[in-house]
Amino acid sequence: MKLHINKSWVELTQGDITESSVEAIVNAANSDLALGAGVAGAIRIKGGPSIQEECDILRHCPVGQAVVTGAGQLNTKYVIHAVGPRRGEDDAEDKLQGATLHSLKRADEYNIQSIAFPAISTGVFGFPVKACARIMLETVIRYLKGNTGITLVRFCLFETRTFEVFSAELKKAQV
Repeated sequence: MKLHINKSWVELTQGDITESSVEAIVNAANSDLALGAGVAGAIRIKGGPSIQEECDILRHCPVGQAVVTGAGQLNTKYVIHAVGPRRGEDDAEDKLQGATLHSLKRADEYNIQSIAFPAISTGVFGFPVKACARIMLETVIRYLKGNTGITLVRFCLFETRTFEVFSAELKKAQV
C-alpha cells in the first residue's frame, strides 16, 4: 500500500526491517541506546558489534529524540535510533510524535532519501498499536508536505496485526 505526497511516497510493507533496501532504518531504541530485544536485538545480531559500540559512545538519547549511527553489516548506510515512550508515560503521544519527527529531521541532515520505520514503542514499551499508527502516519505525512529531500518513507511492520492496523490508518489518510 502506497500514498504519494509531493515528491515522496509513504509505503507499508510487512517483514523484517533489517532486510529493507533503504538508506536508513529506524531502531525503536531505549534511552540508554542498549540494543536488547525486538527491533534493536535484530539490528544488533544482523548488524554486528559496531552499532552498539557507536551507541556506547553516544551513551544516551532522551525520549522523543533520535540519534544516528552507522549500520555495521546491515544492507543500509545508517541506523536512526528513535526513543519512543513507554505506555502510560506522561505526554506519551507527544513523545512518539517527537521520536518520529526527529528521525525524519536526522534523515534530512544526513541527506538520506529513503528511510524505514518500525512501529515505535509498540513492543516491550507497550504503546497501543492503533495510536502509534495514527501518530506516526500523521507526523510523516505532515513532514513530507514540507521541504524535504526524503523521497520514500517505508513502514516495515513485522506482525500481521500491526500491518493491518497501519493499513487501515493509511486508508483514512488517503480519503
